[in-house]
Amino acid sequence: MGAATYEGGGSEGAATALLAKRAAEVQQGGARAAVLGVNDGLVSTLCLILGVAGAGSGPAAVRLAGLAGLLAGAVSMAAGEWISVTAQVELFKGVLADLRGLVRDHPGVLISRLEQEFLEAGYAPATAHTAAAELSADGEGLYRSAAVRIIGVNPEELGSPWTATLSSFALFAAGALAPLLPWFFASGMTGVVVSIVATGLAGLVVGGVVARSSGRSVPYGAVRQLLIILLAAAVTYFAGALFGAS
Repeated sequence: MGAATYEGGGSEGAATALLAKRAAEVQQGGARAAVLGVNDGLVSTLCLILGVAGAGSGPAAVRLAGLAGLLAGAVSMAAGEWISVTAQVELFKGVLADLRGLVRDHPGVLISRLEQEFLEAGYAPATAHTAAAELSADGEGLYRSAAVRIIGVNPEELGSPWTATLSSFALFAAGALAPLLPWFFASGMTGVVVSIVATGLAGLVVGGVVARSSGRSVPYGAVRQLLIILLAAAVTYFAGALFGAS
C-alpha cells in the first residue's frame, strides 16, 4: 500500500484522522465536558426529583425542583468548565512562552533534544540528525516541532473554554430532561417509575457510547452506568421519604 493511500484515501487514513480528531476533542475539553455534562444532568436531576417526590410533594413541586435543578446545574457546570479550561489554556501558554525563549536564546539545545527524540524512536543516527535539522530550518518550525515532539502540546489545540462551556450547559440540560419530562405527564409513583426508567435508558446509551469511544466493553459500560443511576435513585428517594413530610 502506498503512502498516499495510507495518509489520505484508504481506510487506514480515515482511522488515523478519526483518532486525531478524538485526541483533539479530549485536549480541547469538549469530550470531557460532554461526558460530565450528560452524566451530571441525568443523575443529579433524578436524585433531586426523587428526593422531593419521596418526601410526599406534589407533581408541581417536583417539576419546580427539577427545573430549578436543571438551570442551576447547567449554569454551574458551564461556569466550572470555563474556569477550568481557561486556567489550562493559560498554563499551556505560559509553557509555550518559555519555549519561545529557548528557541530564541538556545536553539541548539532544542535541536539536540529533537534529534534524541528521533533516536529513541528508532531512527538511524544520520536520519535523526537530518530530520531534526529539517524540522528546525527556521525559528517557527523549531518552535512548533519542539512544542509537539518534546513538550507534547500542539500550539493550535490548546483547548477552547467556550467549547467546554457551551457543551457543558447544553448537555447537562439535555441529560436533566430525561428524569424531568415524565413529570409533565405523570405524577405519584407512576411519575417516579417512568422518571427512573427514562433516566436508566438514557444512562445505558451514555455508558455504552463512552465505553465504545474508549475501546472498552459496551455492555459493561452501559450496565455500570445503569447501576450507578439505580443506586443514586434508591438512596435519594428513601432519604426523601425518611426525612420529608407529606
